[in-house]
Amino acid sequence: EKIYEARIKFGATTPSFDLETEIDQQYPSDHINTEKIEEALHGFEGEQSQVPPNYSAINVKGRRAYQMARKGEEFELKSRNIVFHELQLLGCKNQEAIVRIRCSKGTYIRSFARDLGIALDSGAYLTGLRRTGIGSLRVENAYTIGDFEQELENIKQNWTNNG
Repeated sequence: EKIYEARIKFGATTPSFDLETEIDQQYPSDHINTEKIEEALHGFEGEQSQVPPNYSAINVKGRRAYQMARKGEEFELKSRNIVFHELQLLGCKNQEAIVRIRCSKGTYIRSFARDLGIALDSGAYLTGLRRTGIGSLRVENAYTIGDFEQELENIKQNWTNNG
């Protein structure tokens, strides 16, 4: 299980489904509001079939898909079964949403952004992504730099005193 906070921009698409490539198409997005986003998110919960982005590290005939995509080569990736355990809209402003996503491994959040845009009769792409959890590990339980430095100092002191 992985947990992410994804920033998704509505009204346009990119070939990579994120900021790696330039916008290739514009779409109407004035009709998108908080209620419509939340309704669309509910439609994604549970098991889904998802097509990974062509700009991914998946091997295609011994080559990485992103290498082929960057060279403009044509190919098609097969869909995969993934699971969205939880989708929560954290905020929405200026045609951009922040979504908390708890999902299975193998899920492509860039593909989710694209699919959410389609579900909202528009286009969308990922503008930011932060992994906040994997398995039992959570960002909120991580050491700060200060905590880490203090822990190193404690180890050093114990080493010196017991050396």
